Amino acid sequence: MAKQLHLGAFMRPVGIHTAWWRVPGAYPDANFNLQHLVRFIQTLERGKFDAFFMADHLAVLNMPMSALRRSGTVTSFEPFTLLSALAMVTERIGLVATASTTFDAPYHIARRFASLDHISGGRAGWNIVTTSNPDAALNFGLDEHVEHDERYRRAREFYDVVTGLWDSWADDAWLRDQESGLFFDPERLHVLDHKGEHLSVRGPLNIARPPQGWPVIVQAGASEAGRKLAAETAEVIFASSRTIADGQKFYADMKSRMLALGRAPGTLKILPGALVIVGRTTEEAQARKQQLDSLVHPDSSLPNLSMRLGVDASRFELDAPLPEIPPTNQSQSGRDALVALARRDNLTVRQLAQMVGGYGGLQMVGTAAEIADTMQAWLEQDACDGFNIMFPTVPAGLDDFVDLVIPELQARGLFRREYEGTTLRDHLGLQRPENRFFPEASQERAA
Repeated sequence: MAKQLHLGAFMRPVGIHTAWWRVPGAYPDANFNLQHLVRFIQTLERGKFDAFFMADHLAVLNMPMSALRRSGTVTSFEPFTLLSALAMVTERIGLVATASTTFDAPYHIARRFASLDHISGGRAGWNIVTTSNPDAALNFGLDEHVEHDERYRRAREFYDVVTGLWDSWADDAWLRDQESGLFFDPERLHVLDHKGEHLSVRGPLNIARPPQGWPVIVQAGASEAGRKLAAETAEVIFASSRTIADGQKFYADMKSRMLALGRAPGTLKILPGALVIVGRTTEEAQARKQQLDSLVHPDSSLPNLSMRLGVDASRFELDAPLPEIPPTNQSQSGRDALVALARRDNLTVRQLAQMVGGYGGLQMVGTAAEIADTMQAWLEQDACDGFNIMFPTVPAGLDDFVDLVIPELQARGLFRREYEGTTLRDHLGLQRPENRFFPEASQERAA
């Protein structure tokens, strides 16, 4: 069978473009309206998407109030609360939540994801983030943010602890023998007793092993530290490549890193984020993009650029090239990508600010056939395994993708017509991981 795309839907915020909520006909309260979100995820499930991907923020974004007051994303549901509710109105689509390794405890994270996996029947995924927003530190008792590489060292240990807690119980530990009065077999319980550089966690977890063994591990960092963590741990990468050449380079790098670690390259799916604006004609799609960009207010552009670069861009000369940007404690891969974009396209500060004021990442604008052509080229030329789709607005942008692009991909044999399994691992073609403490029980469950 020819390679097939995997598709996630990036749904927090429900639209990635700054002006998503201002387009006529859009639902401006969609980010914080459960009824709308139920409609969206059911539409995505009708389109056979692999997963509903929910990002998260632990602070109101660090930008001036003049820009913040124009943001449609300052209020949003806590991920586990929302995804647990959405699990009850869906049957197959995966549910991926973001959770920080910097500002949470591994026992909390292990419990929440194990619970979500059980509630959803094996559809949970954990997007591991180290949290780059310095304002978040102020909400957790810190005067300044944790240094970048230290956040990733903690994240690596955090992953080991969480997955170890998920393996606390053998699948066959549960006797529930009413006659004898024995509920579980103590020999099938493992106490983690972890003591490391950053964490001390005794265990065991007070929840049975998740249906998937472990919820699917997702990662989004593209810095050197992020790539190292992803190569060692991730099963899905939410990538940020903007061109097919950049995608091929990142794809080859990650797959080679996995091989060097003894991991099979097929056990990692790389899904670049893509803002997709579809029209019934090319002209209609372009007009939609122009309308969307025209609704980005100037108050949002420079503060947005400042946030992404980690420096105060208001000090720069607007119509001059972007000056040298010193290293900061912000997300390094995101900053480096913007600097590279400005150098490659000879953009002034004003032009770069206008571009990222809406959305500065990979964009696909055109008819369903044109978008399918682009996706097919990325897939067949080893630049990705699929995409994390971002919609220009809701509900129209989401509906257009499902009603126009999905049938085109299906007609080309690039995307499923029906789900073949019930879990997120089934959708992604990933095996249930072996229980490190009770491997024989894992093998029996898998069989």
